[in-house]
Amino acid sequence: MKPIAAQRRVHARTLLTAGLVTSLALVAGCAKSEDDSGSDKGASQNTDSGQVVASPSGGSGPTCAIDAYGGKKIDLKSATVGFSQSEKEANPFRIAETASIKAEAKKRGVQLLTANAQSQFSRQISDVQDLIAKGADLLVVAPLNSDGWEPVLRAAAAKHIPIVTIDRKINATACKDYVSFIGSDFVEQGERAADQMIEATGGKGEIAILLGAAGNNVTTERTKGFEDRIKEKAPGLKIVFRQTGDFAREKGQSVTENLIQSKPGIKGIYAENDEMGLGAVNALKGAGKKPGEVKIVTIDGTRNAVQGIVDGWIDGVVESNPRFGPLAFQTLDTFTQGRKVSQDIVIQDSSYTESNAKSDLGKAY
Repeated sequence: MKPIAAQRRVHARTLLTAGLVTSLALVAGCAKSEDDSGSDKGASQNTDSGQVVASPSGGSGPTCAIDAYGGKKIDLKSATVGFSQSEKEANPFRIAETASIKAEAKKRGVQLLTANAQSQFSRQISDVQDLIAKGADLLVVAPLNSDGWEPVLRAAAAKHIPIVTIDRKINATACKDYVSFIGSDFVEQGERAADQMIEATGGKGEIAILLGAAGNNVTTERTKGFEDRIKEKAPGLKIVFRQTGDFAREKGQSVTENLIQSKPGIKGIYAENDEMGLGAVNALKGAGKKPGEVKIVTIDGTRNAVQGIVDGWIDGVVESNPRFGPLAFQTLDTFTQGRKVSQDIVIQDSSYTESNAKSDLGKAY
């Protein structure tokens, strides 16, 4: 199976156009985006973490400055940064994400406070409030849900604490309630997954979607991108099943077991993250299916999913790079020094297919 060239949408925000990264490092320092005089170059950068990014102040979209936000200039090295992780770290994405944040804080000599909400939203709200109470000057938050952040935003605003969100957005006003969102273009990820599904299935047959957890923009946008592209490019593909697998392997397996019973002729499964896709593989194995009998396309880029391509069980994986540490701290540093940063900092992700899965397995996390 040959890889499909991703069709890029035009963004009114920081969309990046640099080529795919070949770095093998899991977590490392961020490439510098400022020259010796402190002025931002704004050009696309390849970080050692494997992300293609622009400088925090690059791009043509809206920006945020510390005077507009209401904060004050501080030296990042003397600041305390609070990091709130949302989900249990059984998921490789979360493991890599937290490791990246911790590694970059250690590299920069920044005091870091951490909390993990264990997939409980009420706990995450309490966690962030506790980080504020413990003296966090800056916050990096990986939100579980997009809504319900008002208590945290009020507490942070009262102390003029800048907030950067990573991997998911919150439904609030950028440069008023939070500074920047750093993450992938999730609609585009869905589109690219649809392209892979069209190629794998020949554009015909019945397919299913294993939806991510409800209540966040990742699920909504990955679904929209996939469904719209299928409707546009492959009307012969019929989406006949949609059910949430909550981004979890066990749930993905149980949902797929039900799918096989109710739709025995299913030709393809789009899993909105790798863990659900791997659960689908387990279900297909348990049902006596052969590799490739049901086409599977997933999103994330974990080592197990990429190995699944090598083994013939998965047909394509769209990467969603979790190594946000270097870029998150670079963004905070730029912002707290008084320079503008983009409100949306969008990274460019690579992808895995039969043609590159074996050679690029070392890139996976």
